[in-house]
Amino acid sequence: MITTNSITTKRFVIRQSLIGKNTIITFKNKKNDTVSYNHDDVYNAHKARFDAMNCFAKYKSYTNTNAMPAFCRNLAIQS
Repeated sequence: MITTNSITTKRFVIRQSLIGKNTIITFKNKKNDTVSYNHDDVYNAHKARFDAMNCFAKYKSYTNTNAMPAFCRNLAIQS
């Protein structure tokens, strides 16, 4: 059995603490666009990219307030 957690936030986020927890994250940006994505799918598809970011090493997370980054928009869950 696979459990899925859900989080609603104000920004796109990838956090080390959420890796492997099968979390669906939904965020609403400043333009009121709502985007949902599976945290693990996005992280696993771009693991090397996230792990190489200074912010990911220092703060253990990557965030984007305005939109889902272009390099992972294809992983957004369509509603």
